[in-house]
Amino acid sequence: MSDSKIQENLQKEDAYYVNMGPQHPSTHGVLRLRVGLQGEKVIHVEPHCGYIHRGIEKMCEKDTYSQIIHLTDRLDYLSANTNNEAVCLLVENALGIEVPERVKIIRTILDELTRLASHQLWWSVMGMDLGALTTFFYGLRDREKILDIFEESTGGRLLPSFNTPGGFMHDIHPNFVPRTKEFLAYFKKKLPEYNRLLTGNVIFQQRTKGIGILSKEDAIAYGVTGPSGRASGFACDVRKHHPYSAYGMVDFKEILYTEGDSFYRYVARMDEMWESMKIIEQLIDRIEDGPYTAKMKPIIKLPAGEYYQRVETTRGEFGVFVISTGDKTPYRMKFRSPNFANLSALDYMSRGFKIADMVAIMSSLDLVIPDIDR
Repeated sequence: MSDSKIQENLQKEDAYYVNMGPQHPSTHGVLRLRVGLQGEKVIHVEPHCGYIHRGIEKMCEKDTYSQIIHLTDRLDYLSANTNNEAVCLLVENALGIEVPERVKIIRTILDELTRLASHQLWWSVMGMDLGALTTFFYGLRDREKILDIFEESTGGRLLPSFNTPGGFMHDIHPNFVPRTKEFLAYFKKKLPEYNRLLTGNVIFQQRTKGIGILSKEDAIAYGVTGPSGRASGFACDVRKHHPYSAYGMVDFKEILYTEGDSFYRYVARMDEMWESMKIIEQLIDRIEDGPYTAKMKPIIKLPAGEYYQRVETTRGEFGVFVISTGDKTPYRMKFRSPNFANLSALDYMSRGFKIADMVAIMSSLDLVIPDIDR
């Protein structure tokens, strides 16, 4: 529907606006959506961002590269470990630092554990958004096991700040390998329960199939990446197309579907959890003794120039752009956050559907609001 048609419809007596948020359980954060309705049918969605804007990109201009890592935790806090790694990779590549293979392998395992923990939380709340309260208890039960592994090795559960330029703050705990293997054996039996509980549910399928369709061309036009883009057939997995850390050492499948609706965005994430376990299994026995960090200067200064590093977070491509003047702090730092781009497609995807369908569409996008506001 064109913008002129939207305005024409809104001028009718039965067209009105309602505010969804900024405090609303289905926005999963402080996001305000100004929704244009005709009855229950959505004809326009206008996101209003910035309610938790903290100026992180500006703050980075006063911080050293090691300090910046702790700020990236607070963007997409469910992909904190991967965000940390993006800054480290940018610094290492800019300085020509080759990190030990042990570091590359452990980083990749931590990335995939992060992806699993995030997808477990997403599955929990997507079911709850659509009325299946039980999913919340199942998903959080299993996610706790990953957070316990993080806590033991990194000291943090949600915001680890474990990565540092060159490697890690300290070595992993001796229990890391056995506890990770134990979790994989456990979760392989639990993931099929997720399908029995929710995926095959008739009501869930009716609420998601054919809802919020996004074509491949539109996904590319809006810059929708991650599982949300791949469910529309957009092959955009950074791990496959621009491998980093140990992703070039493993075999895994890029999950692609062409249906592009809320159900297949759901299915793409469910399938990704199997692929994450497959990646971890290929690497867990390859962790050998060795240093947990490369030799780094106490004060890091990047050569003057422009640098960009991308990684595949749980929700899509996260990019870090730095302009350096050769100082110990960046002249300018910009984050390309996947959630901001994914949110931009919400208006297009919701038009013509009912406001209850918009809840399903938002859940299938798996938005994390601090990553949008920054």
